[in-house]
Amino acid sequence: MSPSSNTNPAQAVAERKPSLWVALHFPHLALEACIPRWEWQQHDQGSVILQQQRVLAMSPMAHAAGIRTGMRRGGVQMLLPDASFFPCDSRKQQDLLQAAALALLQYTPSVALHGNAGIVLEVSSSLRLFGGIRRLRQRIRMTMHALGLSVSLACAPFSKAAALLALHAAECGKAACYCLSQRKLVTVLDPLPVHTLSQAQAYLDMLQGLACHQLQDLQKLPRAGLQRRCGAALLQELDQAYGREMTLHPWVVASEHFHSKRELAGRLERSDQLLPYVQALLTQLCSWLRLQQLALSQLRLRLHHERGRSAIAPSQLNIMLAEPSWQEAHLQLLVRERLQQLRLSGPVIALELEATETAKRQLHSEDLFPEPGGKPEDHQRLLSLLVARLGEHQVLQAAPLADYRPEIANQWVSVLHKKSAQAYATASAAHALLRPVWLLSQPLALTLRQHQPWYAGSVLTLISPAERIEAGWWSDGTQVRDYFIASHARHQLYWIYRERNVTQTDGDTIALSWFLHGIFG
Repeated sequence: MSPSSNTNPAQAVAERKPSLWVALHFPHLALEACIPRWEWQQHDQGSVILQQQRVLAMSPMAHAAGIRTGMRRGGVQMLLPDASFFPCDSRKQQDLLQAAALALLQYTPSVALHGNAGIVLEVSSSLRLFGGIRRLRQRIRMTMHALGLSVSLACAPFSKAAALLALHAAECGKAACYCLSQRKLVTVLDPLPVHTLSQAQAYLDMLQGLACHQLQDLQKLPRAGLQRRCGAALLQELDQAYGREMTLHPWVVASEHFHSKRELAGRLERSDQLLPYVQALLTQLCSWLRLQQLALSQLRLRLHHERGRSAIAPSQLNIMLAEPSWQEAHLQLLVRERLQQLRLSGPVIALELEATETAKRQLHSEDLFPEPGGKPEDHQRLLSLLVARLGEHQVLQAAPLADYRPEIANQWVSVLHKKSAQAYATASAAHALLRPVWLLSQPLALTLRQHQPWYAGSVLTLISPAERIEAGWWSDGTQVRDYFIASHARHQLYWIYRERNVTQTDGDTIALSWFLHGIFG
């Protein structure tokens, strides 16, 4: 007999590579699928979820008023006349649970749904990246709160054990329950009530009759008899909790394109009321970007209004970024600025967010001695913010053309437009010439006194040799000019030109005047 054949399942599990699982249980999922956490925490006057006209879930305020699970609608109205009723929507619950799982993929690729209101994720390979289990738990909790979800969190060496601990913590009103050591797992699991096992729900009356109230009592029963009466699934779940058997999970996989929709709790009429919902969608988007190693160049936010006979066409916001970004705080700031400028055409009932244009994320190495004034990414984020506040065509960048005529060469485009390679080459060539920062849209004619140009009450003294420009002969915009740098009495430098004598077809010559064309900074 080979040595491997003597290894029992428990020993095989113990010899596996140590793992650490984090389980999340959402005790108010049925409620928060209709009303996000931030809504019932701040503005709730008693919200109740009904299933077949009986109470399935309730907000803390409704619970404090005496509302309990299983009550009829009439009894709720007697205790709380101003209560808000919502039908149970299992589709919304699963959509919200799926959105939470996708948001957690930024921490580990091993994320799986567990039951109807739980998620498990294996994080042993992510601890060093996120600074340890304590910081990772904090980040996971913050991500769930941004999605509008209340969560009870647990850690254990096995996924089923972590899920049971998270469920028990939610039932006891605790925020977390941790067991990081496999040696202490038995002492932590033994006191758990039997009903935490999903496979034991159908046999609770029989188990209670046998004085089997906790998992330690269940383990003392004869396995053969327990299997005959309750089936093999109950023993399998018990073995998975204690690590005697492996648990197989169908992992959550993110799609190649991001598109998410969120129904609102009611009809919202102000843009500031939309911000928490938009931030929840952006949390999902940024998690998807980190997972795919992408940066966002353009996104589309669609605001849905009334449907049916009084339907209103959705409002749409297309937000372009000066530089691809994946930082959640930066995207939230841009969307907030655009929402504040938006005039709603009607009450909003749903939001839809889509990443319309993405690019590969460019990773930059950190300098040992960074230059003062911030990084190039900070400059691009500032440009994106200015565009969101002022508009796309109010924040411009130079895009010179390859032409000798200053009016033609001096072109400006939005900072959201990428300059061509020709524009970069032209800008590099023009950099060698001494040209003013400000160029007048139309040259200003100057007066002459004693054959010298005057401007603003003083003579302009030429301090540079002439720069001759003869161009435009191939079109109607022919220019024959001599440009000079001139100094004013107030020590201001100007860029002026003199049009050279032009001979007309009849042989006469006309001497044209001096013109002011630019101002040096």
